[in-house]
Amino acid sequence: MSERSIPTYEVVVIGGGPAGLTTALYTTRLGHRTAVFEKEGGRHTTVDHVHNVLGVSENVSGQELATHAVEQLEHYGGDFYPDAVESVQREGDVGDERRFRLESSHATVTADRIVFATGFRDRSPDVPGLERFTGRGLHYCLHCDAYTLGDGPVFVLGHTESAAHVAMTMCNFTDDVDLLLDGREPEWDDETDTRIRAHPVDRIDTAVVSAYADETIDADEPPWLGGLEFADSVGPNSTGSRTASGDGTERDYLGGFAMYGSVYNADLAADLGCTLRDDGAIAVDENRETSVDGAYAVGDVTHGQNQTTIAIGDGASAGLAIHKDLRPFPKSIADLESRDGDGDDVGDDTRANSDGDGVAGDGLEAPGSDPALRAQMRRVRELKTHPGLRDPSPGRD
Repeated sequence: MSERSIPTYEVVVIGGGPAGLTTALYTTRLGHRTAVFEKEGGRHTTVDHVHNVLGVSENVSGQELATHAVEQLEHYGGDFYPDAVESVQREGDVGDERRFRLESSHATVTADRIVFATGFRDRSPDVPGLERFTGRGLHYCLHCDAYTLGDGPVFVLGHTESAAHVAMTMCNFTDDVDLLLDGREPEWDDETDTRIRAHPVDRIDTAVVSAYADETIDADEPPWLGGLEFADSVGPNSTGSRTASGDGTERDYLGGFAMYGSVYNADLAADLGCTLRDDGAIAVDENRETSVDGAYAVGDVTHGQNQTTIAIGDGASAGLAIHKDLRPFPKSIADLESRDGDGDDVGDDTRANSDGDGVAGDGLEAPGSDPALRAQMRRVRELKTHPGLRDPSPGRD
């Protein structure tokens, strides 16, 4: 591919989750040529039910929400590449026209600003057959799914401080909480040990050997977790044992949480030279900019909050910050004085003549947005229906 044929953008976002797509939507609608790269769809697309998003039903899945978001981005003039970025390189110093070069499996582009929205990965439990119930009894986000599991028998799998904290927190939602160490030694400190023993949490040390489905779910429905099988008898819980012998090696659960930590997808940012925090997340400032000038990061890859609404807020904040960084207007007095030379004629250069024949800002040319993006703005203005999560209101085409 020749240098002339390489697409150039003002903003390129790596990652198509809620944070990345929100950033791209903002920069596109603020007049900047923007592209998003996302191959797999991210962990958000694996969520069967979106929670805590104002006005959005939990019947909506993460995949549906992402599909609508991509349609919105393209509707307003942004580009979407269903591709994985393999490398990001700095093209030159800060003053260069194009700062970054991105190589993907099927495309090469350059960008003035880049945004890492690459998220993180949950560490899965080792229990055979359990992971297939992700989102349907096996959960990783307390603030998303505690409500769903309220007032039922719940487990927390893990042996760390975070697992103990989640188990104690679940006492706010149900009086039937098991903390499952799965045959491992606890790694929490003495203070946490004292606290966990004082809470109404049943600690079970024995190994968990398998998971089984809820047999009451219709055959044509996706399977929901029914419970867990243990290596040794732990006694039946309040819902009773499924085993015919009643030996207590199985317990029925409404669901639970696996708390084994997460891994931040920060390799691309680290290779570029971005500073990482001690836990592996990308370090950013209040504008979501990294230690590399012109490179930003948003969403879970910066904090692991695992919240759609927080990710959307990150994206909005970054989009606004990038716009303010890129936009050429308004000019400051310092800019005008620098342009004018000695600064003596700044006032004459920036106001209309008293008789109206002059031109305000004489000598300053407003470039406006990219011509293709301006054309899309005109087309969108004429439309009555726009992409989104719901059909138009009654009475509208």
